Amino acid sequence: MIQKINLHTHTTFCDGKNTAEEMILSAISKGFTMLGFSGHCIHPLTSDFYKTPDDDWHMAANNIPVYAEQINALKEKYKNQISIFLGFEADYFEDSKIGSAIPDFASYAQFNPDYLIGSVHFVNTSKGFYTVDHTAENIKENLKLLYSTPAGNIDNKKAICDYFEAERQMLKKGNFSILGHPDLIRKRNPVLKFFDEEESWYKEQVKLTVKEIQKAGVVAEINTGAIARGCMDDVYPSAFMLEQLFNAGVPVCVNSDSHNTETLDCAFDRACAIAKKTGYKELSYPVKDKLIHIPL
Repeated sequence: MIQKINLHTHTTFCDGKNTAEEMILSAISKGFTMLGFSGHCIHPLTSDFYKTPDDDWHMAANNIPVYAEQINALKEKYKNQISIFLGFEADYFEDSKIGSAIPDFASYAQFNPDYLIGSVHFVNTSKGFYTVDHTAENIKENLKLLYSTPAGNIDNKKAICDYFEAERQMLKKGNFSILGHPDLIRKRNPVLKFFDEEESWYKEQVKLTVKEIQKAGVVAEINTGAIARGCMDDVYPSAFMLEQLFNAGVPVCVNSDSHNTETLDCAFDRACAIAKKTGYKELSYPVKDKLIHIPL
């Protein structure tokens, strides 16, 4: 049996449904040996610039120190039962007027995290920005608003290229441990069908991104969150992207991106089987400047 570890865990500090302690107790009952918390964060920005009905998915700035303090206290409380780690899912965002948030250990140094997950949820354009994993209806509206051509068509190809370019910029400019859900743009494609993963231009975007992942020296996660939410019957990244990652020598870990106690180990066996089929012989979890290797 493969050792259970999850470093992508959300709580009521952001958009999770359970408290940190409830997640720990669930992890212990499920046989986890390590659990890392990764609250949504867009430090040093605040979520004030993103006013929507669901604008509470990032931690409020004044809650970040409280979050760090609580996770560290729980780390000590449960040290004889499970290893707990303090992390952040640090969002990437850049705008000349609003400001910048780049996942970087230097920016988060005051909180002394054990690791950082760098993620792209926002894509910024000259006409505005949107979140790529919002509801299908919201994404459809934003694609029309931000990517309509003079002829009245929607340039879906540019939307996809902009997403991967944002990820590449994050990888070039940031300093973090894990790349979160490397092809999150796929999340709503089963419903919207706004691009074809088999097209050569799409595969080229994946290959270009994998090159930057390799250069950045980060671990890419195999994320089962879309399965847990019923959005997509597949992991991130796709089989094609995972194959490219393997060929490039990029290490991977399996994370559930869990937002509640029930999904902490969602599709773990499936994700591990996919990694093994691709050719990986181990999973790699980065905490405190070292890699913990788990044989598959």
